[in-house]
Amino acid sequence: MGIANVINDFDRAVSSSGSRLKRKRPEILQLNIGKLCNLTCVHCHVNAGPKRKEIMTGDTVDKILDWFEKTEIPTLDLTGGTPEMIPDFRRLVKAVRNFDQPRRVMDRLNATIISEPGFEWVADFLAENEVEIIASMPCYEPENVNQQRGDGVFDRSIAAFQKLNQLGYGRDPNLVLNFVYNPSGGFLPPDQAELESDYKSEMKEHFDIDFNSLYCIANMPISRFASYLKRNDELESYLGLLRRSFNPATIDGLMCRNTINVSWEGEVYDCDFNQMLKMPILDGSRNQVYVWDIDVEAFSDQPILTANHCFGCTAGSGSSCGGSLS
Repeated sequence: MGIANVINDFDRAVSSSGSRLKRKRPEILQLNIGKLCNLTCVHCHVNAGPKRKEIMTGDTVDKILDWFEKTEIPTLDLTGGTPEMIPDFRRLVKAVRNFDQPRRVMDRLNATIISEPGFEWVADFLAENEVEIIASMPCYEPENVNQQRGDGVFDRSIAAFQKLNQLGYGRDPNLVLNFVYNPSGGFLPPDQAELESDYKSEMKEHFDIDFNSLYCIANMPISRFASYLKRNDELESYLGLLRRSFNPATIDGLMCRNTINVSWEGEVYDCDFNQMLKMPILDGSRNQVYVWDIDVEAFSDQPILTANHCFGCTAGSGSSCGGSLS
């Protein structure tokens, strides 16, 4: 059954709580620049992998850069796939950092890319351009990481983080290194502050690794993770857990309120999850909206498109690209 044919219990829950989900002025331009990745992770909502062909072209990068420089949106958030694998990654980052009004650039880094042949440049390039790193590290124990992300990923990630530390990441205030925790199954993340404390202690004691912050992000019951839950007969129980854990205090901090999410082809969405579910923002004629056609001021008045997967961002302490919300 398609999303459009399912009763939107999320909208009902928001309304019943007395909350309002309303867009704010855009503060983040989030580009999903492709589905190409050197890993195939169990929890991946993008269904990314080594054989995917969808990547952002140079022409699309040009159009986005031309539009972005004319806005006052302060932050560029690059995600994927593995962002560094597209040919125009370095050109994109350099251009944004060299705008007349340079923007903050965040890279959602798959740390294993640093050890891939042909990508030895990644760590130094990110440091030279003071790119803020947000890196997946679902546990400080090898078994859990390798189970979720693939054999050998833990050791390769540790080596990558040690190299990033040597360059100053996590230690130099201008080189920010944040970790992301995703649960390994159908349950919600634990308390973010407590888990961050554990991570910092374990990573320092065993690997001499420093990092700035830990972001706890709930797994969305879509795409590859939904298939994983179905295979383990856990999908319905996880959906029920998300509904029961709805927390209206998370509404104000939801990333869809201040983020413009853009696909590898330049199409606009409310968030990366809506993008994967093909729930685009349409204009008055029901046509797909492209980012270079957006008037930022008018965009703030656009409604936010929701569905039942949105319970994933509002369950428990909430979940956004910047971690817990309450």
